[in-house]
Formats: sequence, C-alpha cells, structure tokens
Amino acid sequence: MILPFYKYQGTGNDFIMIDNRMLRDYSNTLISKLCDRRYGIGADGLILIQNHDKYDFEMIYHNADGSQSLCGNGSRCAVHFAQYLGIIDHKTHFLTIDGPHEASIEDDLIHLKMNNVSEIQIINNDFFLYTGAPHYIKFIDNLKNLDVYKEGKALRYSKAFQKEGTNVSFVERKKGGMLFVRTYERGVEDETHSCGTGATAVALAASTKGWESPVDIKTKGGKLKVYFESDGANKFRNIYLMGPAVMVFKGEIEI
Repeated sequence: MILPFYKYQGTGNDFIMIDNRMLRDYSNTLISKLCDRRYGIGADGLILIQNHDKYDFEMIYHNADGSQSLCGNGSRCAVHFAQYLGIIDHKTHFLTIDGPHEASIEDDLIHLKMNNVSEIQIINNDFFLYTGAPHYIKFIDNLKNLDVYKEGKALRYSKAFQKEGTNVSFVERKKGGMLFVRTYERGVEDETHSCGTGATAVALAASTKGWESPVDIKTKGGKLKVYFESDGANKFRNIYLMGPAVMVFKGEIEI
C-alpha cells in the first residue's frame, strides 16, 4: 500500500502529517517504523487529521514510540495542515487528546490556545506541572554544555515518575530576559529541538520567579512566545503558545 504523507516542523520539532479522514488504523509498530530516522521517514511524532461532527477536525498525536499525549508544536502544525487541506480558514476550534482547543493563523504564526493550568508543584526548588503533558522544569546555568539526554533520562525514569513518566525541560536565563530551553521528551526518549507543551510549562513556572507575560522562549530549533493571565495563586488562563509551523516536503511511502 502506498501512503501519502506530509513532513512538518515547528521550531525543529518534526512530524509526519497524514490526512486520515478515511480512518485507517495505525499500529504502534507502524508508527515507530515511519518515525524511524534511518529506516522510515523520520520524525519526533506522527499526526493524524480526522473529521469530527462537533469540531472542525480532530488531531490524533502519537510520539515516535506510538504513545499518545498532547503536543503543542504538533498542534500548531496540525492547524497549518488543516488550512492547507481546506478544512479551515484562519481560525479553528479542534479536538485533541486533552480536549478542545482554539487557534488562529496570523502573519504565518500559529496562535494556539492551551487549556487552563490550576497547579504548579515545587519539588526541591524545581517545578512540576501539566500543560497537556507532564513537565518537570529545572532552572540551571551553562545549559549549552549540559548532557540533556543523560540528565533528562535520569529524571524521566526516576522513582517519582515511574508510573507514567514525565518530560523534562532545563532552562537558562539569557540576555534580555529570554529563556533558553532544552527538553528531553518521553515517547521520543531523547532531546528534541523544541517542545511546545514544555515551552508553555517553562513560561508558567518562570512567572513564579517574576517573569511576566509574554515570555520569550529560545529552543535549539527556533523561538516561541507564550502569553498567559494569572490570578497570582499559580492558576493560569488564556494561555497561548505562538510560533511558526512549516511544511517541509510531501511524499509517498510503501507500507
């Protein structure tokens, strides 16, 4: 069988995008094969765009190992892809694994509204919160030289997170107040060039240290911006993740 696909990236976080309105099933084995960077197409994850009777579309996101979660950068790319397919114009209301989201496309940037966050846990001067996916946030110095794979993996598989695991983001303050972020992602089991839910979690955690909205985030793959409102008690609403989404190429693969 020949499978048409589209390759997308959002600040270096890359995805295989598939128009799945005909509702084909994708096994975890097939997803892992397609995401393999040597024997498949290569990607951090795979995204299916499907019809939904109550929303403009439904986005089904799979990590490279087939597991599911919300993906912020993937959601932004899905919005761009839905516009490319003619499903939406410049605004949308769509469904993901953590519920409905709104988004708009303005000046080639995707503005994705995230769900409210009602709690930030403080663990040994670090932070843990849920922004559609769990994130452990650690502020450090000299992030450029950190072994993110080693340190992130140790936290991801630590006793406290053994049941479900967690993503791990390391953060360093740069000149001008921008935050440099590197993330180890569960499901990919490696450092990715960018993580949207991670950038969102970092911005909210940083607000407890005095950062105000919007927060500028620098990743290895590019820049993101996070807007939010807070009631001052670690409760956040009107959270927006803003950044680019780019179609890299399209192709076909035999499966």
